[in-house]
Parts: sequence; C-alpha cells; structure tokens
Amino acid sequence: MQKLGLNELRERYLKFFESKGHLRLPSASLVPRNDPSLLLINSGMAPLKPFFTGQEEPPRKRVTTCQKCIRTPDIENVGKTARHGTYFEMLGNFSFGDYFKNEAIPWAWEFVTEDLKMPVDRLWVTIYEDDDEAFDIWHKVVGLPAERIVRMGKKDNFWEHGTGPCGPCSEIYFDRGPEKGCGSPDCKVGCECDRYVEFWNNVFTQFNRDEQGNYTRLAHPNIDTGMGLERLACISQDVDNLFEVDTVWNILDYICKTAGVEYKKSEKTDISIRVVTDHIRSTTMMVCDGVLPSNEGRGYVLRRLLRRAARHGRLLGINKPFLYDVAMVVINESKEAYPELAEKAEYIKKVIKIEEERFEATVDQGIVILNEFIDEIKAKKQEVIPGEMVFKLHDTYGFPLDLTREIAEENGLGIDEDGFKKEMDAQRKKARDAHNSKDTSAWSDSVFDKLDKSQKTTFLGYEQTECQSKILYLVKDGDIVDNAQEGDEITVILDKTPFYAEMGGQVGDSGVLSNQNGLIRISNCTKTADGKFLHTGVVETGLVETGSTVTASIDEKRRIAINRNHTVTHLLHKALRAVLGDHVHQAGSLVEPNKLRFDFSHFSAMTSEELKKVEDMTNEAILSSMEVDIREMPIDEAKKLGAMALFGEKYGDTVRVVKVEDYSIELCGGTHLKNTSQAGLVKILGESGVAAGVRRLEALTGEAAIRYYRERENLLNEVAQALKATPQDSIKKVESLGQELKNAEKEIEQLRNKLVSGEAESVLANAVEVKGIKVVTARFDTMDMEGLRNTGDMLKSKLGSGVVVLGSGYGDKVSFVVTATKDVVAKGIHSGNIIKEVAKTAGGGGGGRPDMAQAGGKDLSKIDEALKIAVSIVETQIK
Repeated sequence: MQKLGLNELRERYLKFFESKGHLRLPSASLVPRNDPSLLLINSGMAPLKPFFTGQEEPPRKRVTTCQKCIRTPDIENVGKTARHGTYFEMLGNFSFGDYFKNEAIPWAWEFVTEDLKMPVDRLWVTIYEDDDEAFDIWHKVVGLPAERIVRMGKKDNFWEHGTGPCGPCSEIYFDRGPEKGCGSPDCKVGCECDRYVEFWNNVFTQFNRDEQGNYTRLAHPNIDTGMGLERLACISQDVDNLFEVDTVWNILDYICKTAGVEYKKSEKTDISIRVVTDHIRSTTMMVCDGVLPSNEGRGYVLRRLLRRAARHGRLLGINKPFLYDVAMVVINESKEAYPELAEKAEYIKKVIKIEEERFEATVDQGIVILNEFIDEIKAKKQEVIPGEMVFKLHDTYGFPLDLTREIAEENGLGIDEDGFKKEMDAQRKKARDAHNSKDTSAWSDSVFDKLDKSQKTTFLGYEQTECQSKILYLVKDGDIVDNAQEGDEITVILDKTPFYAEMGGQVGDSGVLSNQNGLIRISNCTKTADGKFLHTGVVETGLVETGSTVTASIDEKRRIAINRNHTVTHLLHKALRAVLGDHVHQAGSLVEPNKLRFDFSHFSAMTSEELKKVEDMTNEAILSSMEVDIREMPIDEAKKLGAMALFGEKYGDTVRVVKVEDYSIELCGGTHLKNTSQAGLVKILGESGVAAGVRRLEALTGEAAIRYYRERENLLNEVAQALKATPQDSIKKVESLGQELKNAEKEIEQLRNKLVSGEAESVLANAVEVKGIKVVTARFDTMDMEGLRNTGDMLKSKLGSGVVVLGSGYGDKVSFVVTATKDVVAKGIHSGNIIKEVAKTAGGGGGGRPDMAQAGGKDLSKIDEALKIAVSIVETQIK
C-alpha cells in the first residue's frame, strides 16, 4: 500500500472523481448558508442539501468535494483520547438523480484498490441486511468474496432523517491486523476495538419515508458518500490516530517545541498537546470563514475552543499568547487546498491573539472571584465548592472547570461536579429547546417548493426600471390562486422583472404591477432558492389574473437612493481599510433608501479623528466624479484583478465585479450608481460595536444627508434664538452664561458657608458625649452631597475629636455623611458601619471608610429619626 500525505490523498480523490465526470466544487464555508438547523457545517452533504431536496439546481448532476467540517458534541473528550477531534475534512462524491449503485460501488473499489493500492485481502464491506442489490454488485461485479460482505441492521446501515429521502448504506472497512484487536474470538467487523476501521460510507438515497412510516422508491435516487480524509490518511500512513497524520503531526510537533515538552512521555501532558493541536485547527478554519468569538451561537463555539486551547497551553507551561503563532503552521499545512487561509493569514492571527489576550484577563478576573468563593466556603467550615458556584465561574466568566478544580485542591477543597453537571445539562437543554424551536427539518416544505423548478424569473433590473411581464403564479394566504381582487394581500411571481430581490444586504425594490384591469402596489421583493422572484403587495384596484400581462415598474426615486447607499458602502470599505488597516473586511451591511449600515472587522472603537478621515476620504471619492464600471467575468479573472469577496459568501464560476476606477473593486450582485458624484455626499452618523471584533458604521447619503444638515441648521437657529444671539455668536453666549452660572454658584456657596459658619457654634454646642466621645448630628436641607461633605470636614476640624453625622433633603434627595477623627477611629468608631444603619432607617444604603462615609436614602420623612439613632450606634462601637 502506498504511503501518501494528507494533501496528496485529498487531491487524488478529487482528481479520480473528476475523471468520472464529476464537477469539483470548493469546500463551502463552515458557516451554513440559509440553513437554520445547523450551527456549523458538520458533514460533506450538509452544504449540498438544497440540491438533494430540489430547492436549487446543482451546477452538474455529478459533484465531488472535500468539505471542511466541525463537530463539537464530544468536545470534553478531545485530548483525553486520540480518537476524538472537532475539525476534520470529509471527501465525498455525489449524484443528484444521475448514477446509482452500479457505478458508485465499482468506482469506490477502483479508487481504494487501484489508485491507493490498498491490499484487497484487508478490505471488508458492510451492507444493509435487505439490500440484495448492493450484495450482488459487490460480489458479482466487483468480485468480493461473499464472506467479506457483512449484512447489518437498520441501526448501522440505513440512513434516514425523520421523514423524507432516505436509504441503505454500504461501508468499506480496513483490517489493521489482529495485533490492533481486542483479542476476543468474536472480534469482527463492527467490533468497537481498533482492528476494523470504517473509512468510507456510501449512502444510497432511494426511498421516501412518509409520516406513517411507509417507504416508497424515488424515481431519481441519489448517491451521497462520505470518507474522512484524516481517517484515510491514518490507514495510508499506517499510524494509530489523526494526531500522527503528517499535516496534523507537524502542528503537534511545533506545539511541543514551543512548550519544550515531548509527546508520549506523560499522559497528562499528551492530553494538553492533543487539545491544543485539535482546537487550533478548528479555530483557524472558523476564523478564516468569518466566525468571530462571542457569547452565543457559533461565536461561542469558537471562543470555547480557543479558551480551552489557551488553558491547556498554560498547563504546558506557555504563559503568554501563542496560539496565533501556531495558527501559521495550520495555514501553511493547508493553504494549497484552501488558498483563502494564506490570503487572510494576518487577520486570522490578529483575531486569535486578541481572544488569547482577553482570556488572560478572564483567568485573572476568575481567580479573584474564585478566591472569594473559597474564603466564603472556608468561613462556613465547608469542604466543597457548590456546583452552582463552579457553573457561574464557567458560564459567566469563561473560567475552565479543570482550573477551578486545581485551585480548589490547592486550598484543600473539592468541587461539586455533580451539581456542576446538573447546571450544565439544564443549560444544554435550554439551548436544545431554543434550537429545536427553529425550523430544523432538513426537508421543510412550502407552497413555493411545489412549483415547477425549471421556471425562473429573468431579472432585468440592472438595465431596466420597467418591463412587460407575464404573471406565472399568484399566491394568497399560502395557496396558489387564479386571480386576486382589490384589497387582497398577495405574492406575485413573474416571468421577468425589473424589481431587485432583497439580497446581499440590499433591500428589495418597491413599485407597481399594472394593466387595464387592475393595479398591484408592491412593497417588497424577495427570491426563492431556485430563482423565482416573489413580489409582495396588495391589489389596490381592479382584478388581476394568472397568465395576464402587466407592466412592472419600480419606484425609481427609491432605487436611486438605494444605489447611492450601496455604492457608498464600497467607498467606505476602501476608506476604512486605508485608515484602519488591511485586516478590515466587510462583515455585513444593510442598504436602504434612507440610510446605510456597514459592519466590518476591527478590534477597537474608532476615534473621532479616524471617523473624520474616513468621512473625508469617502466624500473626496464622491466629489472626484469617478465612473462605476460593472461587468461579469470568470471568478479567477476577478481575483487576478484584486476584487474583494465577502466572508463566507458562495460564488459561482462567473461573478459580477463592481469597479470604481482605480479606487475600489469588489464582487457584488447589487445595484449601483453610474458615477460616484451621484451620491452627493456622505455623513457618518456614528460608530458602535455589534460583536467581538465587529464594528458598525451608520451613514446617510444624498437627500437624506441634506435633510440631516438642514435639521441641524434649524436646531442651531432655534438654540441661537433661545439664547438671544446669532448662530455665529451662540458659543460665546453659552460660554458667557456658563461663567455667569459659575460665578452665581460660587457666590451661593460662599453665602452658604457663611450661614453654616454662623450655625456651627450652635450645632457644636448641641454635641452629646457618649463614653467620652463627642457626637454631633445636624440637618442641612440647603446642601447637596458635596456641600454635606465639606460641612462635615469643617465641623470635624472645629470639634477636634469626635464623630459628625449630617443629613440633607436637598432637591427632595436624601443624603447622609458621617466623618470621624483619627483618635476616635482608634477607639472602635467606624463611619462606614454607622452610615449603613443610619441610611437603612431612611430606606437607603451606603458605606465607606472608618473615618469617612456617605449614603443615600429614599424617605425624606425619616431623616430626623435616622440622625437620632446615630448616637446609640456610636455607643455600641466604643471598645
């Protein structure tokens, strides 16, 4: 058997099936497209689901792929065994109603025996127990001895997902030899030991299962195969597990050198090495596909993987960010198959490094909180940290369970792992319930799925704003109807249309469909996966019928406003990269007629100076009156021109390129201006954060920007009128009034101080003595908190030795201040404890130092009562 590297195996497989008439498709993004049932792509078939369901037409009926996949249900076991991993690549060949078992089975055998030269005597296959058709092909066509074809039940060799398409499977196994087995005389294919390794599964989708559990044969059965690339490499390279495969081993070896440790010397160390190796592969690929760390969804998966890897890096003795460095090894090992890794290398490293640095701060914060928990547990003379405390650390602060356990043990404590598990299970159930509440059916149905797939709407809206169209379908209340009349809310499908369908962040067009019989006011336009444009609106007058011809007209003024905002997002993108750096990539957008929103990757808030630079640069591009050139071309040609693509977006062989002279060039399917000067101007309203590593700009263009400036001008005039000044003199007038106010406040404060000084003697004269300590209490309703503090300091100074307790109801707000001289603090007086009780009487709370404290309250009527109890509180504190 040939010993082949992982990258060579991938290429051999894809070339083999290309030779069998298959179209090689690139791996889809790990972020699912239009599939709410998946958090991350977890199989080779997942991105191709629309082709199997008929929702979309495949580019060819025979397709082959190598798909990046992430699976995380066994994340806690990753590292503990050499079997578990979260990232893997799945090879697959697929037929969408074209070939079937007679081709799929012999081709599989040809590839493994002739191309890879696997020893025939070490190969076994399994089939579904009732699949005689597959048995005959394996035995009579391929020539495999009957004793090496194992029949298995539904649990092992039948694929189905609730109702819908399903079918039997046939798997190929490799016998690694008796020395890898369990030693049992019953050891055979299907045994849980390491001897027989299943590496290729052929699914024959030939039935449809209905709600009653009946199976009917499909007129056009499909082939769906899957072969784990890493598992195939293990067999080819004769290694025991995925961590010893060449490309993965190179990552593992780099980690060992970084940490100064050796693999297979200590089981504890090996666990950490495997965790870091696996998780850095997953995270590098996820970040490349546009996932960013966050506290929910796929962003949470990424954060958890990154932090788990960082934690195990610490256990290996690496006490600084290092994963971003290891990511370069992952990139170099896989960049030939996934060139986007090299293109985004600096971005990937930056995202990972920032998350590592945040984790460092998280760990430090978590240790402080954990130590507080430990002090609390010890004070109660308990020996175990409750599960809910451990879970709070884990869930709220991202603090790893094993670190909690380790620190607890160092303090002679245990942790309630059962309680922790209970809390985790409750959280998982909550997440599952939320997930299941979505439309998770792989084969969901709607009225539009029942329509003729070959019928599509031709879009003319790039060149035309009006055209003559035929009504193909009318849909009302979820049903197809022949006609609709005045007042009916309907969806119209036309044979051709100038209406842009909501897509790529750009909203759909509005307008009218009309003929001599009626008029439909269209409020929005969307699109089905198979290319039908859905015009949503209301019949305003008359009667409309299926098959009739209408004039389809878009709202041109609204469209041009949308065009302004869309073209300006491209200009903003260019300006942001120029001002902030090349790590900036579009992360989403919303293009409406009234405003634009642009999300982009960046890791800190923009300064006002940066915002000004971006706005100035964009306005300069608008005023430069640059031509906007739009054309279609092969994607390879577009990439050579330097056209920027969106993260996770799926592009065909031919793409639409929007080029603004030598300023900007992007792949884009939206509508645009012909010249940048048509945008008029841009006004950035503000910038904010929307997720970890993602910032958002909101801006106005054209008429909306003019309205913005007009409103501000009107506001300035109103302010000037109120100030009895001209707009030009308003600032000076405000400054003058401000100075007058300060002078008045200063004068009031001086008068207040005189008043207090005059009252000071009588207040001090009313001091009471408690066990040799003077206590002064007084109420000053003309003072705010600051005035109380100043008065308290003045009275304390005049008193010389003792405690001063003051209250105020200034502005209907209750305030208290307690202050004490140093000598009485030494006798046990604590201002913070006094004020807690005083404020509590007035329905408030507060605290402070032994010599000074302040607090608020809620009940004005209780201020005098609160001051009275201060004396008795002081008495209890004196030693």
